[in-house]
Amino acid sequence: MGVKSAIYGVRTGKPITEIRSASHAGALIVNADDWGRDDETTTRTVDCLKLGTVSSVSAMVFMAGSERAAAIAQERGIDAGLHLNFTTTFSTTAISAKLAEHQQRLAQYLGRNRLAQAVFHPGLRNSFKYVVAAQLDEFVRLYGTEPKRLDGHHHMHLCTNVLMGKLLPSGTIVRRSFSFRAGEKSLANRFYRSMVDRQLAKRHLLTDLFFSLTPFEPKTRLERIFSLARHSVIEVETHPINRDEYRFLTTSEINLWAKDVPIAPYFSASPAGTLEHLL
Repeated sequence: MGVKSAIYGVRTGKPITEIRSASHAGALIVNADDWGRDDETTTRTVDCLKLGTVSSVSAMVFMAGSERAAAIAQERGIDAGLHLNFTTTFSTTAISAKLAEHQQRLAQYLGRNRLAQAVFHPGLRNSFKYVVAAQLDEFVRLYGTEPKRLDGHHHMHLCTNVLMGKLLPSGTIVRRSFSFRAGEKSLANRFYRSMVDRQLAKRHLLTDLFFSLTPFEPKTRLERIFSLARHSVIEVETHPINRDEYRFLTTSEINLWAKDVPIAPYFSASPAGTLEHLL
């Protein structure tokens, strides 16, 4: 029988997952973003879920494919979190003019330049609050439960207005900033990301590290990421709508890179706010 070992989130001081294996203390979570954005994105993601190369999904609401995606998730028991969207126009016709107007304000502001998300905008406080609340309510309507895990389209859940406004439900799992080694980004960039993660960890649960599936080169990059999952809880973000990522996830290629590191079958939160057993 395996021995339980706790993995602790960065700066949380709380165990975020327990894994029933003494030989494999980490976890490799492959999460597909943009679930429900449109039918093609959802269909491609289902292909990956069937193969076990994707653990979970981040669901968009108020999009053309949201209703269908939610129905599939309910039917198949797919682990879905909320993919907050401030930047891509809601594509369903079933939204109010008020919600569309508030989101448009946010999209215009956040799209101005790369630094906009790092600056608190007092004039948009109510718009951020309204758009977040509307998406939380819509997730409950579609999925029948409150989201226990949240991240953001274009990672805008990490913008200063959201963090300072404490708009994400406390105790939920929230996607951290991208993880980089010293030298991969500037010192200022890495310092800013560490400050964001420190702020998140005060109210939320985080994985140990977070990466994107791409780029595939150099090959040593994926080897390093997957090897880290032997001892740390790793979330890898993927977009199956991307042709190269879809091919990687639906062929044996991912298994060649993962080798002896199994992909977690799901990534879900318990009512208490801690990650359930992944393996």
